[in-house]
Amino acid sequence: MKTNIFADIPAKAGKEITEILTSGKDFRIERITSFGQSSEEKFWYDQDETEWVIVLKGSAVIEFKNEELVEMFSGDYIFIQAHKKHRVKFTPPDEETIWLAFFIKDEY
Repeated sequence: MKTNIFADIPAKAGKEITEILTSGKDFRIERITSFGQSSEEKFWYDQDETEWVIVLKGSAVIEFKNEELVEMFSGDYIFIQAHKKHRVKFTPPDEETIWLAFFIKDEY
């Protein structure tokens, strides 16, 4: 069934929207839409999976535990190794940020 990655995105939402597009035994693909949301100040993602994430539309700032900041704009992508602590520091409140995230188990 054909669909479009930008289909059915609301104009504005009070919370971030995460949708699992497909998944399998060793992977998961999500579309995440942010509307100015960011991680709580002392919250850090510490995931069991490696993540490859691309910003399809909008922009964001990802912060790593070592205080490295990575600015991301449309078309930018990054690999985040499993258990590399990170958080979303910023997404703009005046436009949606659309992410496509691939989560891959490192055990093959």
